[in-house]
Amino acid sequence: MTADVDRHELRQIIAGLSEGVILVEPDQTIAYANAAALAMHGAASIDELGATVDAYRERFCLRYRNNRAPDAYPMERVVAGERFHDVVVEVTRPDRPDVDFVHSLRSLVATDRAGKPSCLALILKDVSGQFEAEERFERTFNANPAPAVITRLSDLRHVKVNAGFLEMTGHTRDAVIGRSVYEVDVLANARNRDLAVSRLHQGGTIPQMEACLDLPDGASRFVIVAGQPIEMGDEPCMLFTFADLELRRKAETALRQSEERFAKAFRLTPVPTVLARCEDLQVTGINEAFTRVFGLGEDGIVGRTLVETGLWVAQTQRQSFEAALARAGHVLGAEVCLRHESGAQLDCLVSAERVEIGDAVFVLLVLQDITERKHGERELFEAIETVMADTSWFSRGLIEKLANLRRPGRESGDAAAPNLTVRERQILNLICSGLDDDAIARKLGLSRNTVRNHGAALYRKLGIHKRTEAVVWGRENGFPYQVGSL
Repeated sequence: MTADVDRHELRQIIAGLSEGVILVEPDQTIAYANAAALAMHGAASIDELGATVDAYRERFCLRYRNNRAPDAYPMERVVAGERFHDVVVEVTRPDRPDVDFVHSLRSLVATDRAGKPSCLALILKDVSGQFEAEERFERTFNANPAPAVITRLSDLRHVKVNAGFLEMTGHTRDAVIGRSVYEVDVLANARNRDLAVSRLHQGGTIPQMEACLDLPDGASRFVIVAGQPIEMGDEPCMLFTFADLELRRKAETALRQSEERFAKAFRLTPVPTVLARCEDLQVTGINEAFTRVFGLGEDGIVGRTLVETGLWVAQTQRQSFEAALARAGHVLGAEVCLRHESGAQLDCLVSAERVEIGDAVFVLLVLQDITERKHGERELFEAIETVMADTSWFSRGLIEKLANLRRPGRESGDAAAPNLTVRERQILNLICSGLDDDAIARKLGLSRNTVRNHGAALYRKLGIHKRTEAVVWGRENGFPYQVGSL
């Protein structure tokens, strides 16, 4: 009678507990389950839970967290008098697939004065939410492409590693899990290793720092590593994350080598070359050829804009050059006049192209001195004009050859004539035939002044100033040469 009273009082005590409690008799009869234990099984009554351990086994499927089905259910282990704690199992109901739980279990085996079991209890705690959160973290951790390792702070051993870290380092999972933070050293050659190790032992945040990890094949890999304290269950851990610097270092090496090659080519090229910032054309560098041709050293031009250098003789040419560069991003062979340090004027061809160096945009200018060539051309043209002063003495073929020398690279008749009037065309044709103004006036029945006025209009339209230039233009554009009259 006393035992029944004690058991009744025990049931009253455990009825209101938040933990689930199932009382089991030595004959495997389930004697009692409080409301929390029933709720943790999705059951409304002890009959739904099962009257015996065998009935319970038929209604509920249990799986340990190591994915192993138990040979003996925890309830059976309680009946056997086994004492255990922190056993985690997944519980499902075949008749209700939507019902599943994760239980953390411990046994309670009380004995009487004779040492025989007098009270067998299974204590349950619903940890479904905790394990769902851990599963979400696990999935996120494994799917995250950023390399990561989790280290347990109590013994500084790695407990988790994701695929990103394994791919980056070439380690296998078994070679990392269970190893200490010094065996698989995630802080190897860290820039501020002492600080990192100190923070690790304190369980504090490890700031980002560069490190060089040792790889299994004997190579190394440059990374940025950082550590963030986290808890897994109730276990303090450190989450190490990594950023792979290998690609960045390769890109930096390639960029440095490219810049070195550019600098060498820039310095050694025999043509005067200038490097200027794109936004304001401030000169940042010149080569030796520039100093040799223009007489200006780095101290006289570097740090100044192209306007401030005084290189340009004609500001209209500079403005036209800058407008073309802004419009197209490049200029090819613009003919300009630049000033030597001594004040002498040099005829030059200027080409420019935008280039990127690092993260900045520059303009590379190549200046070709053509002063001697232009001087020779001018002397040749003056000689041609002198010879062509009286074209009536030359054959058509010779006139065309002289015209081609005067303006090389153009074929006869390749340019469309301006909008000339009929009278202007007649006068141009007669000029090309070798007639002077008086002869043209007689030929057309006009006054000499009228012929001269038409001639002036003709010169304006053709952009010329001399009679010989009119003859050359006419020969280039198909006006026939005839000796004598039309």
